[in-house]
Parts: sequence; C-alpha cells; structure tokens
Amino acid sequence: MLGHYGVGKTSLVQRFVYRKFSEQYLTTIGVTIEKKVVKVGENEVSMIIWDIAGESTHAKVPNVYKLGADGVIYVFDMTRPATYQHLEEELESLRQLLLNVPILLVGNKKDLLIEKEQNTIIEHLPLYPCALTSAKTGENVENIFAALAKKML
Repeated sequence: MLGHYGVGKTSLVQRFVYRKFSEQYLTTIGVTIEKKVVKVGENEVSMIIWDIAGESTHAKVPNVYKLGADGVIYVFDMTRPATYQHLEEELESLRQLLLNVPILLVGNKKDLLIEKEQNTIIEHLPLYPCALTSAKTGENVENIFAALAKKML
C-alpha cells in the first residue's frame, strides 16, 4: 500500500483484513504488515500487505520497502488534490523501480463526494485504470484486493 499520508491506506487494510473502520486517525510509522488469504478462482493467494507510512511524495518512501513487491495498491484521497496532482510522475517512478509488477490506482474517500465530483477527478487523472473506494462504507474494498491478487497470479 503506497500513497501520501492520510489518504486512507491503513483504513483500507483494516476494512479488508478485519472488516472494521475507525474514525480515529492513527499515523503509520514505518510499516505495518497484515496478512489475508484471497481466493481467486481455484487458487488461493496469500497476501502479505505492507501498509507503508505515507509521505508528501512517494519518492520519500525508502525503496527497500518497495523492492520485492508482487503488487502495489497506490492510494490517493479524492478530497485532497495534492495527493493526486503528480500521479503520472509517481506511477512512472514506481513502474521503473518495480518492472512488470501490477499497480492498481485507487481513489479513496468516495463517500465524501457526489458522483459528478468523482467523475471530474477521474477525467483529469493520467490514463491509468482507477478504482474508487470508501474504507468507511467498505465500497469496492474487497474488489481492489481481489483484482490485485488476480493480476499477481
């Protein structure tokens, strides 16, 4: 899990692994690791999820946290433009570091915007598949992890 601070990475992981959500904001220091097995067709994928502390830019996250990843969920906060204004550069940097590793772009906090606002944001993103989630309501949370697991097979 990568993305700026406060975008909801930890909330997405908590919703996915434990099916819970907390309004309380606790900043991640370093990295928190969780595990969950996901069934993809006949296969079971054991996901070891590294919830990496957010920074103001992905470039500030140590590369050792990223190396060895089999997949990435890159999260931005749909209510904070600063978290998605430089997506193209940040995603390209990740692609160069993690060759042939699937990267899933996720806009979180969907529940805080109306559909028209969501569409406006998506229209201005780089041409890259994007899923919209709400850690609070749980909308699409299971789907993003399942989609990443499928791409990792």
